[in-house]
Amino acid sequence: MTERDVMDFDVVIVGGGPAGLSTAIHLANLIERHNAEIDSKGEGEKLEPEICLIDKAAELGAHSLSGGVMDPKALNQLLPDWRTMEPAAPVEAEVHKDYVLWLSEKGGKKLPITPPPLKNHGNFVVSLNKMVGWLGGIAEEKGIQVFPGFPAAALQRDGNKVGGVQLADSGVDKHGEKKGNYEPGGILAAKMTVLTEGTRGSLTKQLVNDLNLHGKNPQVYGIGVKEVWEVPAGQCDPGLVVHTMGYPLDAKTFGGGWVYGMAKTDDGKNLVSVGLVMGLDAANPTLDGHRELQRMKLNPKIAAFLRGGKMLHYGAKSLPEGGLYSMPKNYGDGFLIAGDSAGFMNSMRLKGIHLAMRSGMLAAETTFACLKSGDFSEAATKAYADKIKADWCHDELWKCRNFHQGFHKGLIGGLINAGFAQLFGGKGAWFSDELKSNAGHTYMQKVGDYFGGKGKPEPEKLAEDGVLTFDKLTSVYSSGTMHEEDQPCHLVVSEPDLCANKCVEEFGNPCQHFCPASVYEMEEKAGTKHGIDLKINASNCVHCKTCDILDPYQVINWVTPEGGGGPNYTNL
Repeated sequence: MTERDVMDFDVVIVGGGPAGLSTAIHLANLIERHNAEIDSKGEGEKLEPEICLIDKAAELGAHSLSGGVMDPKALNQLLPDWRTMEPAAPVEAEVHKDYVLWLSEKGGKKLPITPPPLKNHGNFVVSLNKMVGWLGGIAEEKGIQVFPGFPAAALQRDGNKVGGVQLADSGVDKHGEKKGNYEPGGILAAKMTVLTEGTRGSLTKQLVNDLNLHGKNPQVYGIGVKEVWEVPAGQCDPGLVVHTMGYPLDAKTFGGGWVYGMAKTDDGKNLVSVGLVMGLDAANPTLDGHRELQRMKLNPKIAAFLRGGKMLHYGAKSLPEGGLYSMPKNYGDGFLIAGDSAGFMNSMRLKGIHLAMRSGMLAAETTFACLKSGDFSEAATKAYADKIKADWCHDELWKCRNFHQGFHKGLIGGLINAGFAQLFGGKGAWFSDELKSNAGHTYMQKVGDYFGGKGKPEPEKLAEDGVLTFDKLTSVYSSGTMHEEDQPCHLVVSEPDLCANKCVEEFGNPCQHFCPASVYEMEEKAGTKHGIDLKINASNCVHCKTCDILDPYQVINWVTPEGGGGPNYTNL
């Protein structure tokens, strides 16, 4: 048996995104105030806990991606003086203008009014990876031990009790053999483990399944595919926010696009965020988020923002869009779950940063109380759920609890449902308090059913010009993605024979379409039933988790690769 080093902490935070860092910073602030009060009174017991935060990225922010408009409400509470701090918070621009475009293939029209959920005055265009890097610096200044490049492979558990994490091994080859640089992953023992892994976190997924922490509805996801462009000055001013509906998605597919004006470059050009969110609960087995984004950019209204510019960066991320009734039980003996891992996102507003941060702050307050009492039991951590229910974040989630589910009836049904939600405090169409839904992959139709028994037609081919539109491999290159090639594949397919046999016939291997990074490829192979077999290009993976979510047979399991690998997002 491998001997593993054990490091003892009071609190371990898994994931260095906005939720995890807000947990760390707020907890440090609470401890600092507590200890100052003890000094002032001259009596009482100070707290000096050991707190660490780990993240799988080589540096904080490298795996962080968002559409890029942030409601500052939570940041105002976490760091009230953030506008005057040094170094300055890396916001791109304050929103000064917003509108919605209804797109067709050949053009589009501006809606006469902007729906209230999409009004953004007072919000800020941001690069999440830069914001995360900035928050990480603050956490370190406050004494939090921050360890980037250290992915957690497993939870330390004693029945229902969580007692920390085991880090992933390093120096193992693709055959599972130890290399010369082999290092067994250590154990970070903890009284409290806060899971803030992001969407579909691997530890969170396992814990929710093992302890049956599922919400009333299964979680429903979307995928956001995004590019950052440099364009000529004046073409897309900082603080401009444009949302789109309609093209390139059909009326049966949930989603929409955006164009956000970011900061100016040093030479006076504009940076632009352009992207598309698409529900991972579509019927079409050939749907491809990357391809749909390229099609969207061909629309003259969108192309006008990008003309004469250069694509700099690309990324993709899954989003928890199920709402309040899809959120799992987020507390237990020795653990809390916050941020995207717990489903803190408002899909009606297309925002989650502020909710992730606020959930992290409430997790910090609960952890602080546990540190003071020495009680980390489920009875003590339940205070987290109570805090959420009494907070503004719950009020916001309550109003959008049925939003995504309404679009399972199509675009028109979804818009009617959204109208009801606006008028009646989040109720679904016809005053339904709770709209039911199923896991997203169950909505995918077999090719014969979707295409009327005509077999699977070839997906629309785009003649990528390398100027406005790009193939997937070019996009992956622009994401900065790298993995050590000689390591075990982190995309574990439990029944690989399904891919080359049953899946070919039933779904036409949708993984080769829905993956935004060309990880899955059906290559020719003699001797197989259909002359093809699955090839996994794991080094392309941008860690979006789409495959784990949307595989129709649920035989793909995304596990953590070696630390430091994956995308290297910049300005995303």
